[in-house]
Amino acid sequence: MRRTSPRRAAATGGALLAVSALLTAAVQTGVASAAPAPAAQPVAGKVHPGALPAQLTPAQRAQLLREASAKTAQAADGLGLGAKEKLVVRDVVKDRDGTLHTRYERTYDGLPVLGGDLVVATSPAGKTEAVSRASRARLTGVNTKAEVKPATAQKQALSAAASKGAEKAVTDQAPRKVVWLAGGTPTLAYETVVGGLQEDGTPNELHVVTDAATGKKLWEYQAIENGTGNTQYSGTVTLTTTKSGSTYNLTDASRGNHKTYNLANKTSGTGTLFSGPDDVWGNGVGTNVETAAADAAYGAQETWDFYKNTFGRSGIRGDGVAAYSRVHYGNNYVNAFWDDSCFCMTYGDGAGNAAPLTALDVAGHEMSHGVTSETAGLNYSGESGGLNEATSDIFGTGVEFYSNTATDPGDYLIGEKININGDGTPLRYQDKPSKDGASKDYWSSSLGGLDVHYSSGPANHFFYLLSEGSGAKVVNGVSYNSPTSDGLPVTGIGRDKALQIWYKALTTQFTSTTNYASARTGTLAAASSLYGATSAEYKAVQDAWAGINVGARSGGGGGGTGTVFSSTTKVAVPDAGAAVTSSIAVTGRTGNAPSNLKVAVDISHTYRGDLVVDLVAPSGTSYRLKNSSSSDSADNVTDTYTVNASAVAANGTWKLKVQDVYSGDKGTINGWSLTFP
Repeated sequence: MRRTSPRRAAATGGALLAVSALLTAAVQTGVASAAPAPAAQPVAGKVHPGALPAQLTPAQRAQLLREASAKTAQAADGLGLGAKEKLVVRDVVKDRDGTLHTRYERTYDGLPVLGGDLVVATSPAGKTEAVSRASRARLTGVNTKAEVKPATAQKQALSAAASKGAEKAVTDQAPRKVVWLAGGTPTLAYETVVGGLQEDGTPNELHVVTDAATGKKLWEYQAIENGTGNTQYSGTVTLTTTKSGSTYNLTDASRGNHKTYNLANKTSGTGTLFSGPDDVWGNGVGTNVETAAADAAYGAQETWDFYKNTFGRSGIRGDGVAAYSRVHYGNNYVNAFWDDSCFCMTYGDGAGNAAPLTALDVAGHEMSHGVTSETAGLNYSGESGGLNEATSDIFGTGVEFYSNTATDPGDYLIGEKININGDGTPLRYQDKPSKDGASKDYWSSSLGGLDVHYSSGPANHFFYLLSEGSGAKVVNGVSYNSPTSDGLPVTGIGRDKALQIWYKALTTQFTSTTNYASARTGTLAAASSLYGATSAEYKAVQDAWAGINVGARSGGGGGGTGTVFSSTTKVAVPDAGAAVTSSIAVTGRTGNAPSNLKVAVDISHTYRGDLVVDLVAPSGTSYRLKNSSSSDSADNVTDTYTVNASAVAANGTWKLKVQDVYSGDKGTINGWSLTFP
């Protein structure tokens, strides 16, 4: 099996199922800067057409990549990068109004920088409008001379693979020297890639990052993304095939030449292209060799069409070139996976080799890992890993609804057709993720320590709430009953709008280290561009995040019941400037404020450690909510604080006072609220 190309400094990875021990979570330092409001403001309830992705031909996209690559030195200078830093263009997304979102990776003194990626948004006139960074840390003074030998890093990586039950663990290449930035401090390191097989038979591509000065393991992640035809799951469908002479084969020339191969129970190689004397594939029974091929080909076809017709994306890379699919991997292999290194999708045959994992939402899920890899490159560990998995679930659901196949209609259940639990239950639930027994419904500070298949739960829940809203309802014959963390309702905006918001955030806002707080900021920026910052859609995004315990609600409610007073007036927070305030007038209360006054704060900022936040009562009494701290290296303040304000009167003008005390960043008070129980 080929290994991930060195150009991918942070390839994503994961199977449909959790198959290995928990990976060490990298420090989440993602920054997602909200884009300015578009020149033409959206009409309430209607999408702003200019903010939608432009549908580019492969040639047009290639031209944008060439133009961006020719200007990397100019871009680096504009961003204030050091003399040893260089930018490498990885992707360019163009909006219909001409705005460009250029995604870069960085090098330092010729070494790849892991966690140094960033996205720059520029106006049609070429003016920089926003920058989203995977890390805020500056690359200065990095000693590029290693104290530890490569063999030490290699030994450590092989040991890490062995501890996870890997078989035939090998390293095809020597460890490569890199700069590790995802942890917040630039560190010279080695990256070692271990091959072989994982414990359950999935190909192994374990990346281990080792400190080149101390030999200490800094991080590790798994880069394999587990995950007319008579199909097993979608019934009788029309497939696009190719005829050569008197023989037909499963090559879809209309969709980038996607091909479907038979691995014949092997675990390596490409396999044999499916071909035959007629254009009929399979008989709908899982033990038939061609049935799994028909399902895989149909899944690839529908996933291609979903991305093209929904987002204007031509193929997984956006270059008009298809991946390929392999079926009948291994023996009784109960899994499916995406592999960046071969740019291919692979399916096992399931228990008894009679239940291939080729269902439509599984195909959409796995190939969406490829889209994430080619765009945000979300690290496959910690909170970013959960967002990576959720992205595949979200778009897998999108594919299923888009296809609208009679025998597999759209739903918010993941893997419901493959019966992997043996009792007819789905693999995951988006309306209430905890129903699977392991996933989490809401965000908490411990979320990053979970396996990514379970830390994906809150983001899946967010998508469901944003699409359908909370409470009991029936969609396509399936009953759902989605709760919220604060007990307050969420009104959905519809799945189509939710998909557009998530895709725009993924492709123009998210970076390799985006965490849940940054994802909130990124989706709000996307909703602002698409629908406007005062739209019902923007407010629904706020409420859906609050529904999974990330940030405040649109009305400022911080959770629970009571009387809420709020402000949604935006106030700019200057870089290293004077304190600014936002005011709320409280009326109709009797006596003093409560001892458990809730203060919900929503501040966008690219380095929250710079901020000092105070609540100022009408009497002038000040309550410190947050101190500045150099170790508080995340972005944004989306927290709810409890204040004992029982010594001051409730009625009057309350103020939120915010000051940025260090240079280098600026932000915005998006809104805040006071909740009187």
